[in-house]
Amino acid sequence: MGLALFLLPCLLQAAHYAPPKKEFYSILIYHLKDAEQETRMDSYLKDALIPALHKAGTAHVGVFKPVGNDTAADRRVYVFIPGNSAEQLLQLPRTLLQNTTYVNAAKDFIDAAWDKPTYTRQETIILEAFPGMTKMALPDLKGPKSERIYELRSYESPTDKLYRNKVDMFNKGDEVGIFKRLGFNAVFYADVLSGSHMPNLMYMTTFENKASRDEHWKAFSADAQWKALLAKPEYNHNVSKTQIMFLQPAEYSEI
Repeated sequence: MGLALFLLPCLLQAAHYAPPKKEFYSILIYHLKDAEQETRMDSYLKDALIPALHKAGTAHVGVFKPVGNDTAADRRVYVFIPGNSAEQLLQLPRTLLQNTTYVNAAKDFIDAAWDKPTYTRQETIILEAFPGMTKMALPDLKGPKSERIYELRSYESPTDKLYRNKVDMFNKGDEVGIFKRLGFNAVFYADVLSGSHMPNLMYMTTFENKASRDEHWKAFSADAQWKALLAKPEYNHNVSKTQIMFLQPAEYSEI
């Protein structure tokens, strides 16, 4: 009895300081060939997928399109879906088909003819949130959506060991903290668990407009803490390829 009374405060303290549960994310990338497919995709996402995800427990869904998407030969739509586990996100297509309301609303998407599909190709990326930011955040932006810039970055590494090193740079090295201090309005930082470019990490920062984006990155490059972190020899050569995508939120995006 005495031992139990001794351990109880320790157990309560451990429970109180338990690290927050990390989120998982799915990024769906739909490739489209023309304006007709884009219109159909917008209708599907707005009227079928997002309402169904809300019913399944997802509070906020992000929908983004590359800057200049309307003139691109390969139009794209990025759909960002938070979840509680990788398994939940992987099972999402099957889960959605159990929702009669979704099936009816998504009829054009589900029953599209073979020679008139809603999209030309789909990619799925599964991610796990960083310890430095275990849950996504809604950006604190006040300006019109039409001017906002969402910057999605992907960092690939030459080996898995160097990839873990770059992830440590974000977390233990507090690169995440530098971005936060400088007001980058990050939506998420995450490990890519499954995708076409690996090993890699991805993160999204947001800005009122392109000028604000450029100002923030100028401040980041000149920041003393960042310069000190970048100069550490243990973090050399941990990125082999960087992909930067400038996105704008769809009118109906919730992020």
